[in-house]
Amino acid sequence: MLTLSESQCIELIKKGECFHAQVESGAFIIKIDEYSPIICAAIHNGHNLRSDLEKSFLLTKEERFFEEDPYTDELISSFPIQLIGNDSRFEYDLNRAKTLSTYFKTAWNKQVWKKPLSSTQRAKSHKKHQAFYNVLEAIVAEVEHRFKNAIIFDIHSYNYKRIERDTPTFNIGSSQIDIERWGKVAEQFEKQLNKIELPNIDVRAATDEVFQGRGYLISHVNAHFDNTLVLPTEVKKVFMDETSGEVYPLVLEELKAGFKNAVSETAAYFVRRYGRKTTQKADVLSSSISPDVLKIDKALFALCKNVETLNYINPVNIASERSRFLKHPNVNPEFTYKQLNINPYKFREHLYQLPVDEIMDADIQQLYRHVIDNLANKIDLLSTIGSENFLYNSLKYYGAPQTADVENAKFILHLNNSELEQHKAEHSADDAVEYFKKMAEQWGLVCRIEKSNKVVAKAMVNSEKSLLMVNKDAKFTQPELHAYAYHELGIHMLTTLIAKKLPLKVFALGLAGNTHSQEGLAIYSEYCSGSLTIGRLKTLALRVIAVQHMLDHGNFKKTFHMLVEEHAMSRESAFTLTARVYRGGGFTKDHLYLKGFRDVLHFAKHNPLDNLLMGKAGLLDLNVISEIVERGMLPKPQSLFDLTYRSSGNPVLDFVVGSIK
Repeated sequence: MLTLSESQCIELIKKGECFHAQVESGAFIIKIDEYSPIICAAIHNGHNLRSDLEKSFLLTKEERFFEEDPYTDELISSFPIQLIGNDSRFEYDLNRAKTLSTYFKTAWNKQVWKKPLSSTQRAKSHKKHQAFYNVLEAIVAEVEHRFKNAIIFDIHSYNYKRIERDTPTFNIGSSQIDIERWGKVAEQFEKQLNKIELPNIDVRAATDEVFQGRGYLISHVNAHFDNTLVLPTEVKKVFMDETSGEVYPLVLEELKAGFKNAVSETAAYFVRRYGRKTTQKADVLSSSISPDVLKIDKALFALCKNVETLNYINPVNIASERSRFLKHPNVNPEFTYKQLNINPYKFREHLYQLPVDEIMDADIQQLYRHVIDNLANKIDLLSTIGSENFLYNSLKYYGAPQTADVENAKFILHLNNSELEQHKAEHSADDAVEYFKKMAEQWGLVCRIEKSNKVVAKAMVNSEKSLLMVNKDAKFTQPELHAYAYHELGIHMLTTLIAKKLPLKVFALGLAGNTHSQEGLAIYSEYCSGSLTIGRLKTLALRVIAVQHMLDHGNFKKTFHMLVEEHAMSRESAFTLTARVYRGGGFTKDHLYLKGFRDVLHFAKHNPLDNLLMGKAGLLDLNVISEIVERGMLPKPQSLFDLTYRSSGNPVLDFVVGSIK
């Protein structure tokens, strides 16, 4: 961060340059990532007091903190233009006229100063007060020049425990707002604030219920500018203990995200009403990836780039154990695994030491928090492969089939698929490799496709190597080849290659819930391509049943015999499926394919899916991904084929798919 004088800041603003600086020896911070119609201010955030004043200051730090507005800088951290006060309001109050800004003599009937401030002391404080408003004027003038109109969110917080009545979570002060002109915008802001949800807190927004907005910032702007709306806003200190100053991190995190949405939606409404009619909330936010995000992303990727589950979870002796078990199906196989070359304790330690708090954008910060928690769960999973704790960690990471999942599976398995043309599995692994190479070339995918003896599935993408591995013993029907091409190449390889080109490598690591979403999207691609069959749905249903049977019985040979005897699977196919769900010590991932397909299908009926192709994305953070794309921070991913929901043309299949609940 730069250290600049008032005049240097104003010069940069007049040139239209972006910068981040402390001004007048750190009296306040100005941050301009991009010029936008929206300006955010947290003028009472500061806690600093000059050393020459501390000698005569009578209040304790706790008493001072009580009357200040801590953490209001975090509420506006997502926005491209910010002004943040660093000095305590007890030195000079930026929300009062300059001559009155050093007004404090008493607070709660307590004397503040041992003796009145000298004229020299007052002059120093007044100079910083004047500098702030000179810089503010320069910013507003530049924004009005660029956009004709500007909107300032003047954010404060208030203590409520001493108020003996119910008070709103958010209070907009309108006494100095030209309601006839700007009233609809103020109403929109109150409406958006009422949408915020906080943990264990009833949220309510109101206007003029506790404060009327009589501060100096709005007075000053109204006196100097005709096309700028100021919205003085008080936030109830529900995000902290107002007495002790202890912050409630979970509340503050949700408040930041909700506040970002409310402010940006209101700003977009303001611009649509008084400027560009097509403006959306992404248009009033920064379009560049900030250095704080790039720094965290780089560190996270360096730490986690080799943490790929399937590299460790697939048994290294799968071929020999398959042969042995099929000869002696009453003896459970004994799988062995690649050794984990990561110290899980140091990994977790380094993971949680990443300074995610430095990411200013509330939603992007939450996205990285989700990823870090997800990776911590993943390392727990990998570090317990082959042990009794593995199943517990698999349940924590992938979850377990719910009642609805099992019922969906049973429904599908009771269907008669005799109406489908039967195909023989006559294509070898070599045939599959050649077919997939042709499809990759047709789609312009630069990747490797090879046979492998290290995979349990018929085919699987290794994201780290951009490699499609085809099980050397697999046999494929013609429809299967088509389906696998769309599934593995059209989705998994495509998202892998997209992720490798992105400046944010978090999308290569995988967002929270990416398995559910990506496998669901891959099955959905089979549906879109006309490759999905009742038989394929039965395979997905059997995976759910196998996972549930594993959870209920925990015996490989029992699950194998159940699949053969109750569901007429071939011994080879039954072994493959049973190995999939027992590898590692109990792998519950397979129930997510059917569930993911259901959820992606339902989502696709009302929403575009393109942004789910942004690397290993997930539905959990899809709104954030879409916002990042809309802001122009990342390019919109392009599908290789149409993912728009439409009927398959097969009435039986459409009935079945529509019946999955």
